[in-house]
Amino acid sequence: MTAYSLSTVFALISPSASAKLHQLEAVFRDMDRSLIAYSGGIDSTLVAKVAHLILGDRALAVTAVSPSLLPEDLEDAKIQAIDMGITHRLVDTHEMENPSYTSNPVNRCYFCKSELYDTLKPLALDWGYTYIVDGVNADDLTDYRPGIQAAKERGTRSPLAEVGITKLEVREIAKHLGLPWDKPAQPCLSSRFPYGETITTEKLQRVGRAERHLRSLGWKTLRVRSEGGVARIELPAEQIPEFIAQTHLATLVQQFQSFGFVYVTLDLEGFRSGKLNQAVLQPALQK
Repeated sequence: MTAYSLSTVFALISPSASAKLHQLEAVFRDMDRSLIAYSGGIDSTLVAKVAHLILGDRALAVTAVSPSLLPEDLEDAKIQAIDMGITHRLVDTHEMENPSYTSNPVNRCYFCKSELYDTLKPLALDWGYTYIVDGVNADDLTDYRPGIQAAKERGTRSPLAEVGITKLEVREIAKHLGLPWDKPAQPCLSSRFPYGETITTEKLQRVGRAERHLRSLGWKTLRVRSEGGVARIELPAEQIPEFIAQTHLATLVQQFQSFGFVYVTLDLEGFRSGKLNQAVLQPALQK
């Protein structure tokens, strides 16, 4: 995919996305210096790319390193930062030391993001960065995302959401900027566990190894949900017949058991982003 300059991209994308990208450009032009909470996902990658194009060396990408981040995702983030040319730093976060996080309540994400921005805020001040920004997009505001509140309380800005850029528009713009626009969403590993199940480093690593194994077999859009000793594999519904036909299931079960799972199941509903929040949102929908 050819990477175009920002000025060229305006003419290549839809009128709606172009208007919003102009607004995004204006947001960053009004910033003197910007620290981007950069996970390596497509949303924060787009924010980092545009910030770097506008601010140059006055934009800094910072990735939080913890057991809830897949090692392969960290490596991808490093490579993407190099490709973009943006300065990139790593910081350790310690949400696993907070029982309010590891007990996995429905607002677990609030405590995760609190740790992240409580870590980034003093660093931004020390390093002379005026703003901290994240990759929250307009669609995220319609989902149950308690971490957004934690970010707002700490003064973090969400430029994509501010100008109304949706997930589809993120991918549209990213494609023409030469970014990995079709990269599957990859939320933190803690999202693989039902609310109320205690999260441990061992469990996170078990899920991470299982998902890496499936990706090594060629399956890209997926989740391995973990409940007790059970692994529940989620794939796009249309891929389930192909998965069953092509996979030596007994070997797969043995591999997952070597990671620490007892049972392995396949979710017949198929992959659906945000499925974890079904338990939170469904009671409200039934009223």
